[in-house]
Amino acid sequence: MTEHNDTPVTFRDLNLSEPLIKALEGVGYETPTPIQARTIPLILEGRDVLGQAQTGTGKTAAFALPILSNIDLSRTEPQALVLAPTRELAIQVAEAFHTYAVHMKGFNVLPIYGGQDYGVQLRSLKRGVHVVVGTPGRVMDHMRKGTLSLDGLQFLVLDEADEMLRMGFIDDVEWILEQTPAERQVALFSATMPAPILRIARKHLKAPAEITIESKTTTVDTIRQRYWMVGGHHKLDALTRILEAEPFDGILIFVRTKTETVALSEKLQARGYASSALNGDMAQAQRERTIEQLKDGTLNIVIATDVAARGLDVDRISHVINYDIPMDTESYVHRIGRTGRAGRSGEAILFVSPRERGMLFAIERATRKRIDQMELPSTEIINDKRIARFKQRITDTIAGEDLEFYTRMVEQYCQEHDVSELEAAAALAKLLQGDTPFLLSAKPEKYPEREPRRESSRGDSYRDEKRHQEPRRPRGNTGLYGDEKKETYRIEVGSVHDVKPGNIAGAIINEIGLDPEAIGRITINDQYSTVELPADIPNDVFQELKKVRVCGRQLRVSKMDEREHSSYGDRGGDRGGNRSYGGDRGGDRGGHSSYGSNRSYGGDRSGSGSDRSSSDRGNDRGGYGGDKKKSFKKGPGAPGGKSKKDNPFFTGFSATKKKRMKD
Repeated sequence: MTEHNDTPVTFRDLNLSEPLIKALEGVGYETPTPIQARTIPLILEGRDVLGQAQTGTGKTAAFALPILSNIDLSRTEPQALVLAPTRELAIQVAEAFHTYAVHMKGFNVLPIYGGQDYGVQLRSLKRGVHVVVGTPGRVMDHMRKGTLSLDGLQFLVLDEADEMLRMGFIDDVEWILEQTPAERQVALFSATMPAPILRIARKHLKAPAEITIESKTTTVDTIRQRYWMVGGHHKLDALTRILEAEPFDGILIFVRTKTETVALSEKLQARGYASSALNGDMAQAQRERTIEQLKDGTLNIVIATDVAARGLDVDRISHVINYDIPMDTESYVHRIGRTGRAGRSGEAILFVSPRERGMLFAIERATRKRIDQMELPSTEIINDKRIARFKQRITDTIAGEDLEFYTRMVEQYCQEHDVSELEAAAALAKLLQGDTPFLLSAKPEKYPEREPRRESSRGDSYRDEKRHQEPRRPRGNTGLYGDEKKETYRIEVGSVHDVKPGNIAGAIINEIGLDPEAIGRITINDQYSTVELPADIPNDVFQELKKVRVCGRQLRVSKMDEREHSSYGDRGGDRGGNRSYGGDRGGDRGGHSSYGSNRSYGGDRSGSGSDRSSSDRGNDRGGYGGDKKKSFKKGPGAPGGKSKKDNPFFTGFSATKKKRMKD
């Protein structure tokens, strides 16, 4: 199947059910993306689909909407199963199903993934769910225990199949496919199509319709792109501060819904900024008048939706601010293309909440450009600018107005009340300002500080070019944690428990927030394993690590003494009995694979609708990466020394985990 351009104008043209159309209108979706326009009719027809498209093109809605259209709400058994490589993507997809099904009374979707208590998932499964979204490891666990029955399954979706291949889940995926009913419908989506993925497609998909969405996203070099990590009610304050500090001509601010254009415009007007909304509900004459005012300079700030701003060509737009992050990468490119026109330079600013990091990285990959974090102006800078503007207003008023009447009146007042003219002028300034404070308070900023961002390990094409130009780093203890002293720890899970090194690494990374580069050699033995971790782990973190479960067993971590340590590690491969991962590869008589300390796991993803913002692949079969890099360096932070609260390399547990530790 080849790509074509007859994209329907609206979602109604795709024959979706009325509750779904109502939900889409509620979240501001007006037109389908190419992958949605081509996939939804095929799934509604009952065809298997093999889709190749990048992250951020709208794949979730492409399979969720037609599945929901065919769901039988009277049946409480799982009718659709979506397999995702990470817990974050599973949560994101489940929330998307919930959002689209908001008007489908009685609909239930359940995300199942490692790291979450089995009891919560078991209770939901017993009550009955229509759609299950899960990671392969936890789905397999439930199927083997008999707590998840797929006898009534009608739809099966493999989301980001190449990522599941990279993470070592492909055997699990095949096992799950083999347990599902033969007559189920399958949709497989992948950014790339390596040979193992094509083999699965040929084996398990029936005459699939093949869809390939080519990336058409390019950006103009004259546009400087920056982002700011902010969410919720802080976005308005951040926007106000940018408007105060950034010199601009015209500004186009993008939001997601029509109602938000009006709401944000009113909030800016209340803060003294002349602004206007631009959306599809406005009369054509009013829209044209708003655009004309933006062109001639009588209006400098316009808040618009994607659809309303299409085709907008105003040369004086110097800034595009993505107040709400776009739903797909192509929308981002179309948005920022409203500035930097006719050879001019332009500024594009993107507001990103922690849970939306995945879309940020998807935009970077699609545009082949790195988006730098911007520095919000300090309180001192903002106050200096306010004072300068106030002084300039005084200068302009003196130069352009006839002040004779006001001069006589102020002079008369000063004589009658025996006050100086300076005091009278100050009182008039205070009257002009009103009750609103003139200066910002000097309290500490609430915005997050800049953090080094870990590169995503999948498909960062703009970084791939650099890799070809730069010499490769040598293997071994290099990188951020290369000089950090490590100790060997014993964990009570081994090959008899079917554990893999990725399971161990992922669980440790996810549960204590350790950076992947800080994990050294992992050696798998029959009844137990050993892992190299940074020395001087704070005692409370060490105690929490003991409780972590991998493959259903507590790790019960303990330090290896020197005698024990000498028996493992570098010699593991030579003896042929132990499987050793990382560090030296060695084994004359016992081959093994390698699990190196310099490998990086995962990238940040997110989606709409969850406060969980990390992109860890963390289940009890293993996981990858945390959003924040943490390290345990040598010093007084060892057990018995400083607590993790005093350790500058550990940012602390979440509130949920703190409660669990306390309990």
